[in-house]
Amino acid sequence: MDRVSTSQFYSRSLTQMSGLNVQADKLQTQISTNKKLTVASDDAAGFTRLATLKRDASADKAAKGNLDLAAGILAQSDTALAGITDQLQRAKELAVQANSGTLTADQRATIAGQLDGILQDVASLANQTDARGVPIFGGGGDAAFATDGNGRVTYVGGTKPGVIPTGNDTTVQVTEDGTTLQAMFDTLSALSTAVKSGKGIGEAGDQVTTAIDTVSGMRGSIGARAMRLDMEMERLSDVGVGREEARSAIEDTDVTAAITELQKTLTILSATQASFSKLTSLNLFQQLR
Repeated sequence: MDRVSTSQFYSRSLTQMSGLNVQADKLQTQISTNKKLTVASDDAAGFTRLATLKRDASADKAAKGNLDLAAGILAQSDTALAGITDQLQRAKELAVQANSGTLTADQRATIAGQLDGILQDVASLANQTDARGVPIFGGGGDAAFATDGNGRVTYVGGTKPGVIPTGNDTTVQVTEDGTTLQAMFDTLSALSTAVKSGKGIGEAGDQVTTAIDTVSGMRGSIGARAMRLDMEMERLSDVGVGREEARSAIEDTDVTAAITELQKTLTILSATQASFSKLTSLNLFQQLR
């Protein structure tokens, strides 16, 4: 009976010490890595939830990349249109100056030359490409505006503004259909011709105001889309914070609690080892007697 009891004691003690060692090693790993969940066997439900959170985080990261790209293109478009507006304002000032009855033909020719320069500057602004090399006013085409040998600017782009996906099956328009700007170039060309001839300068100058209003309307549309992007970025940020909190609750170690548990485990292990050693020595002594 004593032999059976002793054998059972040894077996239970060894099993207990082995389990305590495993638990201590696990806690030490959790503390050193700050991860309490590393394999599915640690927590099957938590591991599945963690995989879902990481997949969603990856999808949102890609969406944020698209949002940043879209915001950059819209900002570039707005800057280009602001530059065009400045050029049109200058053209309007030159129209007023040229409409003075005291100017000579040579003086009007000089102003017309300045207007021709403005037209080419505007064409340069309207032909900008984004970070992908896509014309921002090309309507999905490979180019936006072309200038012929006579200095006439013509729209050669497409009619389908480009879009970029922003997540949740939504998109945002980032490039423009440049046909809207064609009238602006025709207006500048007509103004130059009017100044050279000295006829119809006032009417042509009034059309520049219309062109400015058109550009202003385009900037308003771009601004509204940029605001949508800002709201979506803010939403993604909020979602990301909540997701990170959920991930941390599942995966990260509560270091303070883990240290307390480790100390408790090591104390029990030490006591168990001491008892086992003492009783083993006593049993050996009795056998030697």
